[in-house]
Amino acid sequence: MSKKEIKTVNGPDFMKYVIPIIEVLKELGGSGNPSEVTDLIIDKYNISEAELERKNKNGGSTVKNRIAWARFYMVKGGILDSSKRGVWSFKGNLYENLSEKTIPNFFKTVHEQFEIEKATTENHKKNDLLENEIAEKVEDENYKEKLLTILKELPPEGFEKLCQRLLRESGFTQVKVTGKTGDGGIDGYGVLELNPLMSFKVLFQSKRYKDVVSTDKVRDFRGAMAGRADKGIIITTGRFTQDAKYEAVRDGVPPIELVDGDKLISMFEKLEFGLIPRTVYDIDLEFFKEFTNETQEKS
Repeated sequence: MSKKEIKTVNGPDFMKYVIPIIEVLKELGGSGNPSEVTDLIIDKYNISEAELERKNKNGGSTVKNRIAWARFYMVKGGILDSSKRGVWSFKGNLYENLSEKTIPNFFKTVHEQFEIEKATTENHKKNDLLENEIAEKVEDENYKEKLLTILKELPPEGFEKLCQRLLRESGFTQVKVTGKTGDGGIDGYGVLELNPLMSFKVLFQSKRYKDVVSTDKVRDFRGAMAGRADKGIIITTGRFTQDAKYEAVRDGVPPIELVDGDKLISMFEKLEFGLIPRTVYDIDLEFFKEFTNETQEKS
């Protein structure tokens, strides 16, 4: 896959990701989930590990945060659809009007829209407070980065044991951690029962990778699987290259399920595993207008 360069544009730095988002979505057929789009941008535009390691003031990835900001502006500007399921997709063909030259005007138009919304909102907040509020919505909450940091700092044996528990929570039985050295990277196995008459053995590898997991790692693991299981799982706190993802589902070979840091966090969330959920309410000011007007009329 040929690598491309992200071109700078006039305006906030995050707007330089608008064109990469468009290019990647076109390559994906017009839609993709957040991690899929982000990973492909990282791979397609050869974003370095050093840049990916940069953190913003909330501890999140600066690159991923800026990609999310660009997507947020594209939604507000009618370029992308606002999917409740989190899928990023084009809204019509307005994206065809965007280029490096037109992005500054696009940003200005959307930003002016924010200003109008602020002016018509009761008890509107100051600029910095509004931007902080938007940032909290655009960026994954800080607990995700904290959880990922905890996982990366676990000892190898502890991470293997944690993955064993996670697989059990996900419906696997007879989950064993082998921890054998020289076993081709296989850290354990489990049995997934589809129904009372059908089940299959799954081998897994759990690694606290900080760097990307390359195609070679996937191939080596598949080689170790040969004749021992029909399916494998690689669980990592890092991420996989796009080529590694292609290799995992290549035709004619046993498939390997890839669980990167983002997907790992999602599993923790769905299972409420190691996380304590809480409910947050927003006040619906429109609801109270009827009662406010009633009081004013009587007075």
